[in-house]
Amino acid sequence: MTQVNSEVQPLLHVENLKQYFKITRTYTTKAVDGISFDIYPGETYGLVGESGSGKSTTGRAIIRLYTPTDGTIIFDGHDIGKKKLAKEDEAYLRQNMQMIFQDPMACLNPRKKVKEIIAQGLMIHHMYTSKKDLDDQVYAILDKVGLSREQATRYPQQFSGGQRQRIGIARALIMNPKLVIADEAISALDVSIQAQVVNLMKDLQDEMGITYLFIAHDLSMVKYISDRIGVMHLGYIVETGTTDEIFTNPIHPYTRSLLSAIPHPNPVVEKKRVALTYDKNKEGVDYSAGVLHQLTPTHSVLATEEEFAKWASEKFEV
Repeated sequence: MTQVNSEVQPLLHVENLKQYFKITRTYTTKAVDGISFDIYPGETYGLVGESGSGKSTTGRAIIRLYTPTDGTIIFDGHDIGKKKLAKEDEAYLRQNMQMIFQDPMACLNPRKKVKEIIAQGLMIHHMYTSKKDLDDQVYAILDKVGLSREQATRYPQQFSGGQRQRIGIARALIMNPKLVIADEAISALDVSIQAQVVNLMKDLQDEMGITYLFIAHDLSMVKYISDRIGVMHLGYIVETGTTDEIFTNPIHPYTRSLLSAIPHPNPVVEKKRVALTYDKNKEGVDYSAGVLHQLTPTHSVLATEEEFAKWASEKFEV
């Protein structure tokens, strides 16, 4: 695991990011409502929460698939949070930040061969010197993700789900990006394949020095791959900390409810496990009224003074 050095400048700095969507003339949904976090070079930042919490929207706003409603996004010294990006900032973003999507079949063009799909980014940004150089780069990344060169001339529908996700990983990594956003990259795969893909991502991170924003709802997998974790609920990051801090000393009741829902491999312990429930409305929690309370330099909780005092005094058995 990468140790975060406070003296190192973050690769990605997100401050007060908001992403609103106008549904009707009178109703706007606040998918992301003023979140802030940093991601440091070489680390994996896990963003977890239930469906609809705003995780994927956050990733799409950072990579500019959505235009952010408000907030600051600084990526490797480039301001990419503006309404309209400068051409040089957009070119830098497209070359140095990539995304691995949840459904590999939905994001791979069924009419193109695998080598054409993987090479597309290189061709758009003219990152090759000759046809042979282009092919060599494609074959090299195929080898790294565990696919053979002979498979380069096949179409996406000729592969299994796990193989298609490897193609998606290859397409993202061939650009040699500094940051990769993995948006639920393993949730559509069989459990037996998930571990293979996560191990592949970890190996490639060590080899290529990649930084990950790992978006998922499976806390057990997030624990395995992440250095730090942000827990997101209804557009807010309610708790953030190192993996050890989140799993050994969770403070926010939503974080505790997520941890209590993780099945235990021991059937005797699993039989006694009690999943906690959390309803912010019943508990009268207003995220907009909360402020960040620092437990340690890396561990913070969104709460009012009264909520923080109450939650911190309550014991939780992990």
